[in-house]
Amino acid sequence: MEYIYAAMLLHKAGKEITEAHVKAVLTAAGVHADDARVKALVAALQGVDIAEAIKKAAMAAPVAVAAAPAASSAAPKKDEGKAKEEAKKSEEAAAAGLGALFG
Repeated sequence: MEYIYAAMLLHKAGKEITEAHVKAVLTAAGVHADDARVKALVAALQGVDIAEAIKKAAMAAPVAVAAAPAASSAAPKKDEGKAKEEAKKSEEAAAAGLGALFG
C-alpha cells in the first residue's frame, strides 16, 4: 500500500512518477523500497490518467455507501445485520476497484 501512497503523493505534488522518485519518497518515509515492486508500480502506471482514476473511484464510493442505507431501511429488523454486511462488502469492492487501478 505504501508504494501506491508514494505514487499518489508524487502525483499530487505534480512530480513525475519514476522509480527514483518513488524510492526517494519511500526512503523518506522510512520504508525499505523493494526494487522489483517499485519497477512494477511504475510500469503499471504508465499511460494511466491518475486524476481520472481517482475521480472515478471517488464517484463510485458514495454510490455504494448511499445504496446501503436504502437497502437496510427496506429490510426487516432481523436482516439488519445482513444489510450491514452487504454495505461493508460494497465498500470493500469500491476500495478494491481503486487498488486495481494502481496495479
